[in-house]
Amino acid sequence: MSGPSRIDRVSSTYRLQLRTPASDPDGHGFTLADAENLVPYLSDLGVGAVYLSPIMTATPGSTHGYDVVDPTTVSAELGGIDALRSLRAACRAHGLGLVVDIVPNHLGVAEPAANPWWWDALRRGPDSPYFSFFDFDTEPENGADGKIAIPVLGSPDDVADLVVVPPSDTSAAKAELHFYDHRFPVAPGTGDGTAQQVHDRQHYRLVHWREPLLGYRRFFTVTGLAGLRQEDPEVFDATHTEVRRWCEEDLVDAIRVDHPDGLADPVGYARRLRELAGDDRVLLVEKILAPGTRTTPPEVLEPAMPVDGTTGYDALRLIDQLIVDERGEGRLSELSRRYSGGPGDEEQVHAQSAELKRQIVAEDLAPELARLARAVRREAATEHDGSVSDDVEESLLRESLISVIAHTPFYRADYPVLRGTLPTILAELRRQRPELGPALVLVAGSLARGGEASTRLAQVTGAATAKAEEDRLFYRLGRLVSLNEVGGSPGHMGLPVEAFHLSMAERARVTPLAMTALSTHDTKRGEDVRARISVLSQVPDEWADLVSRVFAEFPPPAEDAGYFLLQVIVGVWPELGGPTDGLRSRLHDYADKSLREAAVHTTWTDQDADFESGMHRWIDTLVNSGGRILGPFVERIAPAGRDNSLIAKAVQLLGPGIPDVYQGTEVWEDSLVDPDNRRFVDYGTLRSGAVARAGHPKFVLVRELLRLRRANPAALTSGAYVPIPVHGPAASDVVAFTRTVEGRAGVGMIARRRTAVLSAEEFTGTAVLLPEGSWSVRPDGATVSGRVDLGELLAESAVVVIVREDD
Repeated sequence: MSGPSRIDRVSSTYRLQLRTPASDPDGHGFTLADAENLVPYLSDLGVGAVYLSPIMTATPGSTHGYDVVDPTTVSAELGGIDALRSLRAACRAHGLGLVVDIVPNHLGVAEPAANPWWWDALRRGPDSPYFSFFDFDTEPENGADGKIAIPVLGSPDDVADLVVVPPSDTSAAKAELHFYDHRFPVAPGTGDGTAQQVHDRQHYRLVHWREPLLGYRRFFTVTGLAGLRQEDPEVFDATHTEVRRWCEEDLVDAIRVDHPDGLADPVGYARRLRELAGDDRVLLVEKILAPGTRTTPPEVLEPAMPVDGTTGYDALRLIDQLIVDERGEGRLSELSRRYSGGPGDEEQVHAQSAELKRQIVAEDLAPELARLARAVRREAATEHDGSVSDDVEESLLRESLISVIAHTPFYRADYPVLRGTLPTILAELRRQRPELGPALVLVAGSLARGGEASTRLAQVTGAATAKAEEDRLFYRLGRLVSLNEVGGSPGHMGLPVEAFHLSMAERARVTPLAMTALSTHDTKRGEDVRARISVLSQVPDEWADLVSRVFAEFPPPAEDAGYFLLQVIVGVWPELGGPTDGLRSRLHDYADKSLREAAVHTTWTDQDADFESGMHRWIDTLVNSGGRILGPFVERIAPAGRDNSLIAKAVQLLGPGIPDVYQGTEVWEDSLVDPDNRRFVDYGTLRSGAVARAGHPKFVLVRELLRLRRANPAALTSGAYVPIPVHGPAASDVVAFTRTVEGRAGVGMIARRRTAVLSAEEFTGTAVLLPEGSWSVRPDGATVSGRVDLGELLAESAVVVIVREDD
């Protein structure tokens, strides 16, 4: 008998964050061999496929693997290609698939000597075969005399601190230029003279990190990640030799593509990758789809991309909205006005997003803006012999580009499905700001050519959107921080069940193999933390009383920061007892990151030590003395938080798409933003069976549903999503659906929402009308059919799974 098909083997995934021993203070790491040791446990759990974080050779000591330095090799520290083959064999023996994350957009260059391609390109310049691999800016007008500007110096005068290290004094075969711990290559025949003279002869120029100079495209604002030119077939072939081997040897069933929006041509890249991978492998792209507004639909994945779907942030948004009580919007908006400076509604979110994008582009992305402006002028000059281009002041051109980016509601607007977006934006800007008219003519003319300016505008827009929203605005908005998530819609609160059902039914029809996620290595807060924070929408008055009491007795240095952090503290506060020393430390680390990302009172580059110290003292005071206030409130909302978690998990695992269980989330967990969400998981306890024997409610649910998915791949991967009819006074708070193949329902779920304010008894008189046949209720085994009253069915649990019994 043949084994499961490739698609069946990725009916669900379990994400593992690999770590080299060098990245672990204890020297253990989590390697491919460790992943292989988990295969029996994951198989017993019901997982369909093991899903690996990037496995290529990365920057030494990397804790995440997205800073690849050699895309042609599987990291030797993780075990190398032989360990991957061994893992594949173990997975196959247990009927599991294998998914690997790849990073085509950029390479890690923070340590130039660790990246042979980057090192050679810096050393030999255009003579290097790898020079064309990188998106270098070496135009004469780049501000660095046409050289590759590398922002590493602490001040402009630090050039005096450079040291030439001859071959005899280094392990390298050739002379190097050192700036403290930073090492750079020396071009052949240029190593004589003073360090300043040697530096001046290189193909690169080291500049002050605060100068708006940069000699290459980067990932967002991370100068240690240099963009690759995947639009060049030679670059694609060179960077995908290892991926090609995986496909030729049938080592992987699916590929996850990191950040395709950074590429010059995401659609073209996806087509080349599909050709390489073949039609029978699942391709998933980390594409953030804009959420839309109350009156405009959300962005859809570009149909021209031959991929199976996204990595699931769009599904996460829907599920998070499902467990938010829209009835709490008014009160939470009032509290947001008081403590966070605005209501947190769509109008405020869009206005602040646009303003922050303007700021990000003008300041953080100034080198990218300058390069974009040059491309606009160059293409306009080609069209008009330079006359129109020369007539437009640089300040007006840049203001026009900034305005276009600020008003673009997507990460990039050049996908064919979004055609018409940019013409509409330019027309509206021309109407609102006639003084920009000549500059907008220049911009429109260059974009119409579909060349470099069009590409760079798209790339800068994506970087600006990510930095402005994910990395700044979402650390400021305080109405309900559980909605401040990647791809989220914090200005919209709650989703009617009927709208949710329709959205999921559309997903089942259009993208049945798209991934669904609740927690990832990029989520700001783990799924269980968000689920508990979302309960605040059910009890907004009680929450308001708690905030008032806490701030009266323990006033924070700034109420906006305190209000934001207090929601997170409530989200992770132990239900029994106070925070441990470990949790206290994690809260301090989280506060540092969230406060600096918000960039209101302190920033990464201009830290306000007094303010930060004050916030840390406030956290310590709450941990030490706030338990008598926070403890009872957490006890009040924690059960409803667990119910939210179980509802969300059941929807994810039974809904359309490929659900991913992020490492450790088969049980309750309290992860915060990275690197906190990449902590090592206690697999010893999970593998021992103690959790299963104890009847842990989340573990029992996850195992039950993963096993159901693996046993019913047709229904749960490609089956239709059909709502179950609900009647009665509490119908609007019931989530009930089945998955159906060829018109026949096979498995489903029924859940009750708002459990902090609605008891099970209040669902008496509300009933579901089940599809024909007898249905087994999991896990208790009861049998139901026909019309079922929910007061009784959901008396013991807020969510039940139903499986059809008869043939």
